[in-house]
Amino acid sequence: MHIEPGLVDGAKLMLGYATASAAAATGAMILARDLRAQGPAAIAIRSAIATVATFAFFELAPHTAVGVSEVHLILGSSLFLILGAGPAALGLALGLLIQGLFFAPIDLPQYGMNVTTLLVPLFAISMIARRIIPAGTAYVDLRYTDVVKLSATYQGGVVAWVAFWVFWGQGASAMSDVALFGAAYMTVVLIEPLVDLALLATARRFKGRTPGALVTPRLFA
Repeated sequence: MHIEPGLVDGAKLMLGYATASAAAATGAMILARDLRAQGPAAIAIRSAIATVATFAFFELAPHTAVGVSEVHLILGSSLFLILGAGPAALGLALGLLIQGLFFAPIDLPQYGMNVTTLLVPLFAISMIARRIIPAGTAYVDLRYTDVVKLSATYQGGVVAWVAFWVFWGQGASAMSDVALFGAAYMTVVLIEPLVDLALLATARRFKGRTPGALVTPRLFA
């Protein structure tokens, strides 16, 4: 989902900085809410876990260049379900930043666009979760259809943002490459719900034995 260098350049890069600032403000409000409800220690631990996981998704996990970008297994819905929206948002932003600073500095000018691509779909699944998951349902008890909806929303959002940035930078001439990337990314849509369900099933087995600081309270309650 990285926007490759040169696809968007010049003054057009400023839009990415603007959208990233708006996403950061939204993430800060969510994180502040979580801090008040769960305390700084738990949020710090889960944010660190999300940061390490995000770095692994981008730098260590297999990925391939397709069309206008790269196909990564970004488990955004997994981070949300296990760690919560606030830590997941902070971890995605920090993990991507660390990867850029130390391993791919050529991606730093595109950081605003890339972090927008990661965070806005996360906020979308947070809103959808509040609508489709009853208040009394723990995440470990989610149905397959609910998990698919969350995962498809996140990955679909990633594809939509990548397409937006490419069209913003290159215009309609990039249509075929965007379509190729979107088709390839659908493999992630097929894989991520299965990963989510496996993680939730594992968490269910450790219910009552998992330290509360490691997971979002909604995982079990």
